[in-house]
Amino acid sequence: MGLSFGKEGILAFRNSLALNGKAFIDGKSTDALSGETFGCISPRDGLEIARVASCNAADVDLAVAAARRAFEAGVWSARPPKERKKVMQRFADLFEQHLDELAVLESLDMGKPISESRNIDVALVLDTLRWYAECPDKLYDEIAPTGPDQLATITREPVGVVAAVVPWNFPMLMAMWKIAPALASGNSIIVKPAEQSPLTAIRMAEIAYEAGIPAGVFNVVPGFGPTAGKALGLHMDVDCLVFTGSGEVGKLFLLYSGQSNMKRVYLECGGKSANIILDDVPDLRVAAERAATAICFNQGEVCVAPSRLVLSERIQDEFLEIVVETARAIRPGDPLDPETRIGALVDDTHRARVEHYIARGHEDGARLVLGGDRPDTNLGGYYVNPTIFTGVRNDMTIAREEIFGPVLSVITVRDDEEAVRVANDTPYGLAAAVWTRDLSRAHRISRRLRAGSVWVNCYDHGDATVPFGGYKQSGNGRDKSLHALDKYTELKTTWIEL
Repeated sequence: MGLSFGKEGILAFRNSLALNGKAFIDGKSTDALSGETFGCISPRDGLEIARVASCNAADVDLAVAAARRAFEAGVWSARPPKERKKVMQRFADLFEQHLDELAVLESLDMGKPISESRNIDVALVLDTLRWYAECPDKLYDEIAPTGPDQLATITREPVGVVAAVVPWNFPMLMAMWKIAPALASGNSIIVKPAEQSPLTAIRMAEIAYEAGIPAGVFNVVPGFGPTAGKALGLHMDVDCLVFTGSGEVGKLFLLYSGQSNMKRVYLECGGKSANIILDDVPDLRVAAERAATAICFNQGEVCVAPSRLVLSERIQDEFLEIVVETARAIRPGDPLDPETRIGALVDDTHRARVEHYIARGHEDGARLVLGGDRPDTNLGGYYVNPTIFTGVRNDMTIAREEIFGPVLSVITVRDDEEAVRVANDTPYGLAAAVWTRDLSRAHRISRRLRAGSVWVNCYDHGDATVPFGGYKQSGNGRDKSLHALDKYTELKTTWIEL
């Protein structure tokens, strides 16, 4: 396809796709045992695009049993690392052949602009898969320092059956951040995609099986949180559960672990990230434009969205003029139009949630300087204009709670001390940014910020080589980099008397 086809070409390509909503268990596409389905609604226009298997505890039992059989049989867990690498490389090669299809599915399913799905999302997913595909035969174990009469080895072994419950904002990427390191480590995995965006996870499982990932090693059970998600959380034969989503649901998985087999639970539960702009910002226009585009990226449905603009009062007027000017030019539009820069929110329920927060900002006394309303797209669907509030205090609801929409709260500060205090005054700790031309100042402030990622003079940069995760109620454990493998492996000590 390629974006050079233009909107009409993309729509024609979309109409040629066969959308599969079946579960993928033990190497086969299958209906839910109950026969129940639910509608997959595209946020683009509010119309149903597919029926999806509504899996429940019985289907989860089947998927876990298949994953356990495959693990114990050693068809993947005991496979030589070089062979696992080759199969994962084939998975990546085959994935690359379907980039256009997967990009269109992603935009249809969750409403993001096709330009982002095609140029950013699928590229990052492929990069993640290729990076971890190279890992299996490059990971070394350890020998402990002992006396001449002993030998002590420290080895990594796959944890077993992994459940991955993934969100709707980056359905493919968040899934692959779990799938790739879990497979590289020799585990079997069951993915429960968000009910709002199940299609790409199902398609990835089909591609993986075609590439040679054995039956039972990669399974997908679409369904709802209280049924399929809860069943995975409580399952006695799931060894590890990884989750990206809300703190409310993350806490449930911790509870489910205690109520079942004390499975490992690793969480990434969002943030309320502070984008700190100091008075010596290197390029005021660049920083201001980035503040606007970053809050609009993916409709603001980003866990690291810079939703709190912590701005030096010395430069606030000039800076905010550019932020508002930039955001005003970003108009919501058809996600399948290559010219669109901000698409649709994922569903009507979420749009209502975002609009509730906008109303709350008014009630609490913040000043609306842009947006706050719906655009006229003539598409149906679930759209909200980029929204900016000034005069925000850090104790206001819009500054405390994760909105997950294109809503920016501007908080002015007098000095560095106040900037750090405001940035850290949050239950979250996922990310933050500092803009300054003084490297020493940047170091001092970065070290004081209680966040898992800190960007200096940029926002949301990185690649597969660096870990990603949060402090405080943003979660535990890390995705990406070699550090992610810690979640999917057990350390074994073997002490031998010679």
